Amino acid sequence: MAIRVLVVDDSSFFRRRVSEILNQDPLLTVVDTAANGQEAVEKAKSLRPDVITMDIEMPVMDGISAVRAIMQQSPTPVLMFSSLTHEGARATLDALDAGAMDFLPKRFEDIARSKEEAVLLLQQRVKAIARRRTFASPRPLATPLRERPAPSALLAERSTPTPAVTERRTPPRRSGKGYQLLAIGTSTGGPVALQRVLTRLPASFPHPIVLIQHMPGTFTTAFAARLDGLCQIRVKEAEDGDQLRPGHAYLAPGGKQMLFEGRPGAARLRIMEGNDKVNYKPCVDITFASAAKTYGGNVLAVVLTGMGADGREGARLLKEQGATIWAQDEESCVVYGMPQAVAKAGIASESLPLSLIGEAIVGEMGA
Repeated sequence: MAIRVLVVDDSSFFRRRVSEILNQDPLLTVVDTAANGQEAVEKAKSLRPDVITMDIEMPVMDGISAVRAIMQQSPTPVLMFSSLTHEGARATLDALDAGAMDFLPKRFEDIARSKEEAVLLLQQRVKAIARRRTFASPRPLATPLRERPAPSALLAERSTPTPAVTERRTPPRRSGKGYQLLAIGTSTGGPVALQRVLTRLPASFPHPIVLIQHMPGTFTTAFAARLDGLCQIRVKEAEDGDQLRPGHAYLAPGGKQMLFEGRPGAARLRIMEGNDKVNYKPCVDITFASAAKTYGGNVLAVVLTGMGADGREGARLLKEQGATIWAQDEESCVVYGMPQAVAKAGIASESLPLSLIGEAIVGEMGA
């Protein structure tokens, strides 16, 4: 049975364009369109689509408010369309906080190198998030940690699918291994997943952290600033020459690649232009491989939710050096692609639910 999609945008041209692209795939069918957020809320309730594509700026009710209302009344996976501007980035992150699962740039020429590639990517994203069931659990907008009265008032958690009976309920036992770096790679569903993991780490976290999230360059500055406000650790967008410090997380800038130089304890980051032959900028494989050269086996690498297999080969190189590799489990992923690739290859020693990963990192790395 085809995946049923509701397309929401105040532009009739864009509604028609998205509908034509989705209807080209025999596994997708557009059941209706809506011109504003209020219509989207009403049609989500009456039509019960499998996926909704949603614009942000619309009359009557904006896309963020519509996502929040849909998640309360008729939870449905939502793919946001966003402009590649700083304000567009902030609005998109707000939409993800409200419950949206993923986003794409609204200008299709920003999505891919060709029209055919852009069409395929949009179709793939819709099919990927349609596989995830969404549950009602209203999530207030995140409040910066440093404005809160107590650490216990951390970011409200986004609901995830009911765990399987076999899901691990407690963090793995500490291995006793020594570490010098925490590296986390992710893609689709990553912004929310990273928030949940990083808000569990204390300000006294004893190691530097690198974050590789597939995200456009105009988004990573805003995302790093948001994480910094939510977390007890410090978070910044990585810059060329940054010296790695304990309790600091460095987010790879979109459109570039992040590598290491120097020796453990005095390593610096190198931020370089990405090769056009590499699909992902930033690329988890490239950063993980560089970590293997600089840190050897003294790395805990975690692969979170995301499409594709980026991170598998880099994780393989790390494991060959003696590093520890963890993957997010299938039940808690938005898209079980990247973690599955690592798990199926026999590289990950643990597959953990998202709710336990932060706690497990603290226990394993001796924070």
